[in-house]
Amino acid sequence: MEAVNHPRAAKPLRVAVVGAGAFGRNHLRVYRELELSGAAVELAAVVDPKETARTAVTTQFGIPGFASIEECLAACKLDAASLCVPTVHHAECARALLAAGVDLLIEKPIAASLAEADEIVRTAHELGRTVQVGHLERFNPAVRAVRPLLNRPMFFEVHRLSVFTPRSLDVDVVLDLMIHDLDLVLSLVDSPVRELRAVGLPVLSRKVDIANVRLEFENGCVANFTASRVSTERVRKMRFFQPHQYLSLDFARQDLLLIDVTAAAGLDPAQLAALVSASAALPTPADFGSQPAPGMSLSKVPVEPGEPLRLEIESFLHAIRTHTEPEVTVEQGRAALALALHINASIEAHAQHMGL
Repeated sequence: MEAVNHPRAAKPLRVAVVGAGAFGRNHLRVYRELELSGAAVELAAVVDPKETARTAVTTQFGIPGFASIEECLAACKLDAASLCVPTVHHAECARALLAAGVDLLIEKPIAASLAEADEIVRTAHELGRTVQVGHLERFNPAVRAVRPLLNRPMFFEVHRLSVFTPRSLDVDVVLDLMIHDLDLVLSLVDSPVRELRAVGLPVLSRKVDIANVRLEFENGCVANFTASRVSTERVRKMRFFQPHQYLSLDFARQDLLLIDVTAAAGLDPAQLAALVSASAALPTPADFGSQPAPGMSLSKVPVEPGEPLRLEIESFLHAIRTHTEPEVTVEQGRAALALALHINASIEAHAQHMGL
């Protein structure tokens, strides 16, 4: 969906941001940028129990700050809110805001458990509220550019590596990082998972910090995922094969490369997988030189640049105004969480089997 420009004459949606950490501050910035650009939105308040964090953003953005959602609702009339608190608090915060008639953008994962996710799904439907889950990579311009090119993807190789930070240590690397790619591949493949294998280990925290997962889908597609938050480099890339084509996507650079693989037309999925692995370190046209390989032609797909968070928030506001289904629904957020939790259970079972 393209970004929508809204005239100043439209009634502004009054929005609060719940949570003034790193994610919350980015949401505050984008809402204020949209407000200043003429979009029909008003940044109305911030909620955070920590006085130092709350005071810093109230001073920066010139908005009232509250220590609790209850205080905010008593003082402000809100139309919508971004929920940027730690995952363990998503359900209780969503419960209070939805009951007050507030539409929600909930940062991923949707909740800490399937029971809590089910409560959010049920409440949103019962109250007729718009709830969008913040799977940010859905709004990456390179991802948007790849969707029109989809033609029965057969094999995915996805890497998401990050250096260690104390952020988001309330969840493991699967719920912290890999869930972005799980949600994305689920939306691209659109087929139930048939088989799952996973391994992972804690390294610098008490939770799993590095994990590798292999999924097989009912339609025959295979996907390999690697996520690490203890890497020495930052990598966010996805590569996949489909009949006669190989696509390479760099989330950080918002680049999308398309390779016509005419020479590989007769290869079976295992051979295609081997070819993907062999070419996995070739992410740019320069790496391929003048000709990537016999039978392959390389082209760079045009991608319209943009900030994914701004596109995500614009999409959320558009869904509220038009009473349409958000681009990432609560059901899709729940599906990504269910798969991530299944992976974590598989990792735990593997660790116990290996005596780790």
